[in-house]
Amino acid sequence: QVRLVESGGGLVQPGGSLRLSCAASRSIFSINDMGWYRQAPGKQRELVATITTAGSTNYADSVKGRFTISRDNAENTVYLKMNSLKSEDAAVYYCDVDIEVTSVTTQKIWGQGTQVTVSS
Repeated sequence: QVRLVESGGGLVQPGGSLRLSCAASRSIFSINDMGWYRQAPGKQRELVATITTAGSTNYADSVKGRFTISRDNAENTVYLKMNSLKSEDAAVYYCDVDIEVTSVTTQKIWGQGTQVTVSS
């Protein structure tokens, strides 16, 4: 029943910045890890960044030092701040939320995707 709504994508010049947001509807299930993935044309979907409930983060080497993932548990929202954007960053970005269905079962919920275009 959890729905994720993404926003913040658009067109930026190389070196520019953008912030993506992903808001989750309230759920009866506990929300665990959150993350961002991206898929460029002709390429496989790849992990960009993850963040745990405690705030621990992990980043792909390609974005480390330029992107920052954060979350607001009160608002059920995860963010991705992207700085120093490169043409290689152009892709459709998807947010992911892991929910705890049972004590031993988790399920991934995906956003609809938001397009990020980097062009001069």
